[in-house]
Amino acid sequence: MVSKKSFFLALALMFSLGIFAQSSDLLAIEKTCNDYLIGGTENDAERLASAFHPNARMIYLDEGKYTEVNAAQFFRERIKPGPAQERKTAVLSIEVNGHAAFAKLHIVNPRGAFFDYMTLLKINGTWKIINKSFFFEENKKM
Repeated sequence: MVSKKSFFLALALMFSLGIFAQSSDLLAIEKTCNDYLIGGTENDAERLASAFHPNARMIYLDEGKYTEVNAAQFFRERIKPGPAQERKTAVLSIEVNGHAAFAKLHIVNPRGAFFDYMTLLKINGTWKIINKSFFFEENKKM
Protein backbone atom coordinates (compact mmCIF):
# COMPACT_ATOMS: atom_id res chain seq x y z
CA MET A 1 0.00 0.00 0.00
CA VAL A 2 1.29 3.51 -0.87
CA SER A 3 1.54 5.96 1.99
CA LYS A 4 -0.15 9.36 1.81
CA LYS A 5 3.25 11.02 1.93
CA SER A 6 4.53 8.98 -1.06
CA PHE A 7 1.32 9.59 -2.97
CA PHE A 8 1.48 13.37 -2.50
CA LEU A 9 5.21 13.41 -3.29
CA ALA A 10 4.57 11.52 -6.53
CA LEU A 11 1.64 13.81 -7.35
CA ALA A 12 3.76 16.93 -6.69
CA LEU A 13 6.56 15.54 -8.88
CA MET A 14 4.17 14.79 -11.74
CA PHE A 15 2.62 18.25 -11.41
CA SER A 16 6.01 20.02 -11.37
CA LEU A 17 7.22 18.02 -14.38
CA GLY A 18 4.05 19.03 -16.23
CA ILE A 19 4.63 22.69 -15.40
CA PHE A 20 8.29 22.41 -16.46
CA ALA A 21 7.30 20.77 -19.74
CA GLN A 22 4.65 23.43 -20.31
CA SER A 23 7.02 26.31 -19.50
CA SER A 24 9.81 24.90 -21.68
CA ASP A 25 7.28 24.56 -24.53
CA LEU A 26 6.13 28.15 -23.96
CA LEU A 27 9.73 29.38 -24.17
CA ALA A 28 10.35 27.34 -27.34
CA ILE A 29 7.14 28.65 -28.96
CA GLU A 30 8.05 32.21 -27.99
CA LYS A 31 11.49 31.70 -29.58
CA THR A 32 9.88 30.45 -32.80
CA CYS A 33 7.53 33.44 -32.86
CA ASN A 34 10.42 35.81 -32.16
CA ASP A 35 12.44 34.31 -35.02
CA TYR A 36 9.50 35.28 -37.23
CA LEU A 37 9.13 38.76 -35.70
CA ILE A 38 12.84 39.65 -35.48
CA GLY A 39 13.55 38.16 -38.90
CA GLY A 40 10.84 40.38 -40.38
CA THR A 41 12.02 43.48 -38.54
CA GLU A 42 15.66 42.92 -39.56
CA ASN A 43 14.80 41.87 -43.15
CA ASP A 44 16.37 38.47 -42.49
CA ALA A 45 14.33 36.18 -44.74
CA GLU A 46 16.14 33.02 -43.64
CA ARG A 47 15.56 33.67 -39.92
CA LEU A 48 11.93 34.54 -40.57
CA ALA A 49 11.36 31.50 -42.80
CA SER A 50 13.10 29.20 -40.28
CA ALA A 51 10.14 29.69 -37.93
CA PHE A 52 7.88 27.93 -40.46
CA HIS A 53 7.53 24.29 -41.42
CA PRO A 54 8.54 23.94 -45.11
CA ASN A 55 4.90 23.15 -46.02
CA ALA A 56 3.35 25.89 -43.85
CA ARG A 57 0.51 27.84 -45.37
CA MET A 58 -0.28 31.53 -45.14
CA ILE A 59 -3.95 32.18 -45.63
CA TYR A 60 -5.30 35.69 -46.04
CA LEU A 61 -7.63 37.96 -47.97
CA ASP A 62 -6.10 39.86 -50.88
CA GLU A 63 -8.53 42.61 -51.90
CA GLY A 64 -11.30 40.48 -50.42
CA LYS A 65 -10.24 37.31 -52.26
CA TYR A 66 -9.23 34.14 -50.36
CA THR A 67 -5.51 33.58 -50.92
CA GLU A 68 -3.34 30.65 -49.81
CA VAL A 69 0.43 30.45 -50.35
CA ASN A 70 3.48 28.60 -49.02
CA ALA A 71 4.59 30.84 -46.13
CA ALA A 72 8.34 30.19 -46.14
CA GLN A 73 8.56 30.65 -49.92
CA PHE A 74 6.45 33.83 -49.72
CA PHE A 75 8.81 35.44 -47.21
CA ARG A 76 11.99 34.31 -48.98
CA GLU A 77 10.69 35.95 -52.18
CA ARG A 78 9.43 39.17 -50.54
CA ILE A 79 11.97 39.99 -47.81
CA LYS A 80 15.06 41.71 -49.19
CA PRO A 81 18.22 42.58 -47.19
CA GLY A 82 18.33 46.15 -45.98
CA PRO A 83 18.08 48.33 -42.92
CA ALA A 84 15.79 47.23 -40.09
CA GLN A 85 12.14 48.16 -40.49
CA GLU A 86 10.55 50.74 -38.24
CA ARG A 87 8.06 48.67 -36.27
CA LYS A 88 7.16 47.34 -32.85
CA THR A 89 6.31 43.70 -32.27
CA ALA A 90 4.82 41.62 -29.49
CA VAL A 91 3.72 38.08 -28.75
CA LEU A 92 0.28 38.80 -27.26
CA SER A 93 -0.69 35.27 -26.22
CA ILE A 94 0.24 31.61 -26.51
CA GLU A 95 -2.00 28.63 -25.84
CA VAL A 96 -0.52 25.11 -25.71
CA ASN A 97 -2.20 21.73 -25.58
CA GLY A 98 0.20 18.83 -25.96
CA HIS A 99 1.95 19.09 -29.32
CA ALA A 100 -0.36 21.80 -30.72
CA ALA A 101 -0.28 25.52 -29.99
CA PHE A 102 -1.76 28.83 -31.04
CA ALA A 103 -0.04 32.23 -30.84
CA LYS A 104 -1.40 35.72 -31.42
CA LEU A 105 1.20 38.29 -32.53
CA HIS A 106 1.01 42.05 -33.04
CA ILE A 107 3.13 44.17 -35.38
CA VAL A 108 2.77 47.96 -35.57
CA ASN A 109 4.51 49.94 -38.32
CA PRO A 110 4.00 53.43 -39.74
CA ARG A 111 1.30 52.15 -42.16
CA GLY A 112 -0.80 50.37 -39.54
CA ALA A 113 -1.05 47.22 -37.45
CA PHE A 114 -0.96 43.50 -38.19
CA PHE A 115 -2.65 40.89 -36.05
CA ASP A 116 -1.03 37.53 -36.87
CA TYR A 117 -2.64 34.26 -35.82
CA MET A 118 -0.20 31.35 -35.85
CA THR A 119 -0.92 27.64 -35.50
CA LEU A 120 2.14 25.68 -34.38
CA LEU A 121 2.99 21.98 -34.04
CA LYS A 122 5.82 20.34 -32.12
CA ILE A 123 7.38 18.19 -34.83
CA ASN A 124 10.32 15.95 -33.86
CA GLY A 125 10.77 18.02 -30.70
CA THR A 126 10.80 21.41 -32.47
CA TRP A 127 7.98 23.98 -32.59
CA LYS A 128 7.21 25.20 -36.11
CA ILE A 129 4.51 27.49 -37.46
CA ILE A 130 2.32 25.43 -39.78
CA ASN A 131 -0.32 28.04 -40.54
CA LYS A 132 -0.51 31.82 -40.51
CA SER A 133 -3.56 33.98 -40.96
CA PHE A 134 -3.60 37.72 -40.40
CA PHE A 135 -5.56 40.94 -40.41
CA PHE A 136 -4.02 44.32 -41.33
CA GLU A 137 -5.56 47.53 -40.11
CA GLU A 138 -4.33 50.66 -41.90
CA ASN A 139 -3.80 53.86 -39.99
CA LYS A 140 -6.80 56.07 -40.45
CA LYS A 141 -6.15 59.47 -42.05
CA MET A 142 -7.69 62.36 -40.15
